[in-house]
Amino acid sequence: MTSSTPGALPSFFQRLPVAFGAFFSVLGNPAFAARVIALSQPAAEVAAPPAAAVKPAPVPAPVMKEATPDAALQLLGLLQRDARLIDFTQEDLTQYSDADIGGVARVLHEGCRKVLREHFTIDPVRPETEGSRLTLPAGFDARGVRLTGNVVGQAPFNGTLCHRGWRVTETRLPKLADSHDVRVLAQAEVEL
Repeated sequence: MTSSTPGALPSFFQRLPVAFGAFFSVLGNPAFAARVIALSQPAAEVAAPPAAAVKPAPVPAPVMKEATPDAALQLLGLLQRDARLIDFTQEDLTQYSDADIGGVARVLHEGCRKVLREHFTIDPVRPETEGSRLTLPAGFDARGVRLTGNVVGQAPFNGTLCHRGWRVTETRLPKLADSHDVRVLAQAEVEL
């Protein structure tokens, strides 16, 4: 095959092996076929009369709401009070053995669990047991289910439940006085 000058159209004999190669690549490679289809789309739209070209309605941008930090700071304060969470995370653990850290982790776990149970009702997003097979129908709640692995095509999707997920169904945070400073997660203690 002789090379053509840049910008010159290829001859029939130069196009022939390209056509056969493209034909078999389209049959054997779905990704290549998708690229060929994408290349052919603009040409089809140009050839169509302007009235036939329908533009999809623009999708409105999601409304973003700003979260106030008060409830998050209140929760951090509760986790510090009952589980000493901030004390634990601020500590340099490199000087302690795994056994020492494990003992503290048990106390931390119990305190965190107490706070969550006292102030929230938390239920699984999915009722099935982890490891079970399930089918997600078209229109499934994508806010509550994240697809992982080889995600191709459209629902219904068949897969294995790796994690049931968690959803808060009730929140019971204590009411705060106007004078309460939620930024103070734990008061400094001074022994006299």
